[in-house]
Amino acid sequence: MRTTFLNSHFGTALLRAASLVLAMAAPSAWAQDAAELAKITQAWIDNSLRTGAAAELPLRMEVEVGELDPRLRLAPCARVEPYLPTGSRLWGRSRLGLRCAEGSARWNVFLPITVKAFGPAWVLTGNVASGAVLAPGDAVQAEIDWAAEHAAVLADPALWAGQVAARPLQAGQALRQAMVRAPKLFEAGAQVRVSAQGAGYAVSAGGQALSAGSSGQTVRVRMDNGKVISGVVSEDGTIAVNL
Repeated sequence: MRTTFLNSHFGTALLRAASLVLAMAAPSAWAQDAAELAKITQAWIDNSLRTGAAAELPLRMEVEVGELDPRLRLAPCARVEPYLPTGSRLWGRSRLGLRCAEGSARWNVFLPITVKAFGPAWVLTGNVASGAVLAPGDAVQAEIDWAAEHAAVLADPALWAGQVAARPLQAGQALRQAMVRAPKLFEAGAQVRVSAQGAGYAVSAGGQALSAGSSGQTVRVRMDNGKVISGVVSEDGTIAVNL
């Protein structure tokens, strides 16, 4: 994604939204602590963005923050800790936790949030059959929400041009990682060359592939002597083995 997703504008938006929601939920508790709450939340967001992968990406962020249950009555709190719940992330539909660490009554609440990350992607201009090879002209560049799905966006044409559709694809779909795979270089049962090399030696022999193979894939080969070994498929279809 430049896969990072967040920037200072996102952090500011989330901070302001969270502070506003809390102020509405418990006016007496937050009126005197709004500034300190803002500092704590901002520091947490800044740290999260500095260490997150998304921070390196050139994306336009939009954040929607939900509201707390209006029936909640939160006790005054001297120290509020924002945090990201286990299993959640600042990407797509998620939630932000806020807990009282020092106060007359400990409480823990969650704010539903939706993080959208708009950036360049490649969108198919027509339907593509499963197994068809994708050509550069099969897609055009457009802005989409990267966070709408979990699969990574293939923003670089080199990542999908010449690859094979892993399933039937529809016009208007943005190309993502799970949609393509490397083309097969040989089928199961094909005769292949197996090579191994190390300090002072290099050997090559023939064998029969026990499965279809694509570049970078690990496959098993039955050698002429009957022994079965595993190796990685090279771009030329040779099976490289480490002895």
